[in-house]
Formats: sequence, C-alpha cells, structure tokens
Amino acid sequence: MNRAWIELDEAALEHNIRRYRSLLPGGCQIMGVVKADAYGHGAGAVALSLERQGIGHFATATLEEAVQLRNYGVKSDILILGYSHPSGFHLLAEHGLTQTATCPEHAEMLAQYGAEHGAPLKAHIAVDTGMHRIGFLPESLDSIQHFYQSPHLHVTGIYSHLCVADTEEEEDVAFSHAQAETFRRVVERLQARGLSLGAIHLLSSYAAVNYPAYAYDYARLGILMFGVKSSPADYLREDLDPRPVMTLKAHITSVREIGPGESVSYGRIFRAERPTKIASVAIGYADGIPRCLGGGKLRAIVHGQYARGVGRICMDQLMLDVTGIENVRTGDEVVLIGREGSSVIFAEELAENSGSITNELFSRLGARVEGRQFTEGRCDADG
Repeated sequence: MNRAWIELDEAALEHNIRRYRSLLPGGCQIMGVVKADAYGHGAGAVALSLERQGIGHFATATLEEAVQLRNYGVKSDILILGYSHPSGFHLLAEHGLTQTATCPEHAEMLAQYGAEHGAPLKAHIAVDTGMHRIGFLPESLDSIQHFYQSPHLHVTGIYSHLCVADTEEEEDVAFSHAQAETFRRVVERLQARGLSLGAIHLLSSYAAVNYPAYAYDYARLGILMFGVKSSPADYLREDLDPRPVMTLKAHITSVREIGPGESVSYGRIFRAERPTKIASVAIGYADGIPRCLGGGKLRAIVHGQYARGVGRICMDQLMLDVTGIENVRTGDEVVLIGREGSSVIFAEELAENSGSITNELFSRLGARVEGRQFTEGRCDADG
C-alpha cells in the first residue's frame, strides 16, 4: 500500500454476524446495511462476504450506492433507504432495486413512472412513527392502502425506525416503545383491511439487541455489524462480544529530531520541552482523520508502542512523538485503529475524542485510503 490503507478481518465479521443470529428471534433475517461504502469498510467486499454468509437482503442510502453493489456482483435484494430523484428511476428498473417511498408525493412519482412505462417499480413504504425524518404519517392509512393497491407501483414492504434505541434512559425507552406500538397499530390496521404487506421491518442494530420483542421480518444491521459501537456509552442489553473488522494503517514519511523550544506543524501549537523525535505519517484530514484531533488528542501505535500526536493535523499528514521508541524509520507502518501486539486503539476512542461517533469517523475515510479488502482473520472464527 502506498500511504494509508484499511485492512478488513473477515473472521471478525463472521463472528459478529453469528452472534447477532444467535440473538434474533426465529424468522427474523438480517438485512445488511452497507450505505456510505459499508460505513467506510468497503461496500463491495463487505456485501459479497455477507452473501457468502447467507445474507440475501441489503440496504443502501442512495440509488448510486445500490447500482455500485450490482456492479460489484451483488445479486441479492437491495433496498434504497433514502430519496431517489425521478431522473434516476430507470436505474431502479434496470437493476431490480427496491426504492423507499419517503412520503406520499414520492410514492406518486414512483407510481407515475410505472404508469408511463408499463412496468411498476418495487417500493417499501416508510412510516413516520416519531423521528420526523421521512415516511407516511401513521394516520395516512388510506394513502398507504392506495399505493399498495395501485397497479402502477409494486409495494413489497413497510418499515419504520427507532431513533433512541441505544439508550436505557427511562424517557427514551418509553419513546421507543411508543414508536413500536404506533408501527404495530399501522401494520395491524392495514392487515385488517385485507392488505398483504410483504416484508415488515423495524429493528436496526441497537434495536435488534435492546427491543427483540418488536422483531418482524428483518433486522437492519449497520454499525454494530462491524464490531464497534457508535459511542462507548451506548447501551446494549446483551454482550455482543464484538470483534472490530477494520484496521487503519499508514506509513511514516519522515523521522527527525527537534530540540527544546522548537515547534511542529501549523500554528506552532506544539513546542518541545525536551529533545523530541518526531515521525510524520501519511494520513491527514483529507483522508478522514478529524482535524480537531490535533493538539495531542490522537494516539497511534508504532512498533507495538503508543505514540501521541503532536501539533495540528494537516490535510495529508500528521505528526507523532516517537521519543523512546527504537528504530523508527521512514516507511514503517503506523496503526491508527486496530491492534498491534498488546496495544490496541478502538475506533470509539478516536470518535469520542473528536466529539463525534464511529459512524461519522468511518464514513469520512476517503478514497485516498486504499485497501478495503479482507485479510486473513485475526480471531478464532469459532470464537
């Protein structure tokens, strides 16, 4: 690899999927959410691995992401969770994709395309149970029924989303139960009208662990599938024994000695108090390392030992204090997320120190970061 890269552990992904399958009620299948390039892990590699593990349903955020999965060779069902503009509806038909109807107006656009082209598109109806992002309102039963019965739209499922399923705060738990009950009432009232609703799904990664009683046909697994939480404090009622799938590495670009009083990087916010050995590393904020981790908020692993970041993070490089670490040379590997020997840096640490979540940290890892291919697993596949 040239400068910075991602390594993936397929045994870890397999372990995480097995653990989830052991928790899900019978009849509830996994839908692999591989939006945002599979949370930065590489959608093609991840989706094909999940297919090998028997997962036959996927979700993306955008039409473009879904088409890319088809180009990678993914044959399974793909649901687009976000809005698609009518200018791209022909791609839904060409690639056999399922589009979320984000609101009645969007459903009407999809139906109009079906009417004009004589072939109804596949769609799932989103229901707004309180998140107020997308979806039909719960009281819009007549509208939902209309599109289920429309000859110009092939509605194959219905779903909603629990927006505070990752906490055990009493108010949030009550809100999640209220959302789930709202969705249940919508489903039952539509079924009472004689509608066959197709696939029904409510649970996401956290909800699948914390609210298994509300399982339907699918559990949409995202961030937890990759062996990390969004934030360290997130609540899970079961120990998932997670195995992180990603290791993030970069090469050292130069090593130099500086004296007391000398500064490092832009703004000169770091000044050495003693003779200091500085290693520059070929990764920066243009690659997805948050700039706000400058000033010592970041650490990395060099030769199995921790090294603290110094100075401001640059667009293409960052600097580490490697004083006391022997034989550090240009071209050596640095671990920014992952394990080397007994030292480990979890993605949750970087995300928390940057004031964000791992979802954002991973999805910001840019195209210049190479790799995103599976290597031999580091963990026992039967573990």
